[in-house]
Amino acid sequence: MMDNHGPAVPSLPPMTSPLRVLILGGSTEATRLAGALAADAAFDAVVSFAGRTEAIRPPAVPYRVGGFGGIDGLVKYLRDARIGLVVDATHPFAAQMSTHAVAACRLAGVPLLAIERPAWTPGPGDRWIDVPDMEAAVDALGEARRRVFLGIGRLNLPVFARAPQHAYLVRLVDPPKEALPLPDVEVVVARGPFEAASDRAMLERFGTEMVVTKNSGGVAADAKLTAARELDIAVVMVRRPSIPARPVVPTVEEALDRLAKLAAGRTPDGLRAL
Repeated sequence: MMDNHGPAVPSLPPMTSPLRVLILGGSTEATRLAGALAADAAFDAVVSFAGRTEAIRPPAVPYRVGGFGGIDGLVKYLRDARIGLVVDATHPFAAQMSTHAVAACRLAGVPLLAIERPAWTPGPGDRWIDVPDMEAAVDALGEARRRVFLGIGRLNLPVFARAPQHAYLVRLVDPPKEALPLPDVEVVVARGPFEAASDRAMLERFGTEMVVTKNSGGVAADAKLTAARELDIAVVMVRRPSIPARPVVPTVEEALDRLAKLAAGRTPDGLRAL
């Protein structure tokens, strides 16, 4: 949920050295932002990855992998690393990390800006079933056996174990190291962005009757929605989780504009107002 009316952010003194920026990564926006800041001497950026996938694509700036140890751990990192600004460019469903970032930045006195891509919205020909969470997505599949494509990532698969009557097609970034918690499952290992034609072929080959996906937004993963529309397949769309109010922009370009103004001497309070 986009909210440009978050709490006031702390002010910084005028900058005489590069601004240390922590980018909370895990999205294409984070990669693009890191590339842009790497070429700008006004910034000294580092990207943090949660480490939930093995095949991390190294960004154009230094990076770290793993958690911070909760809110207190993130506060300590911000202070120890002398971070002057945090940009939350995590996945829209990384609710815990985003929530921790809001709390930690407030405690550490570090301004926060989030890049939150617009959510997908249904168009003509779409057959969407809107649900609030994964539990509701399981219920939406019904009792009768169906062939279901799960475009939800590895961590959410255990929820669907309570509906073992369905045949599942799962697409993962990394090959699974252990058996998945679904008795009838086929795994496709691939990394986006994907094309509508290839996703359509995948859904047709499996005989897909329903698609389950998270409302991630963006273009890297919307091919399955186009394919489902063309094949007249119902899509169970899981809503985004709620995140505490914080300053938000929808694109990397707008984030760079605000960071440039900040580096030129604006106070972080302007992150909301500019």
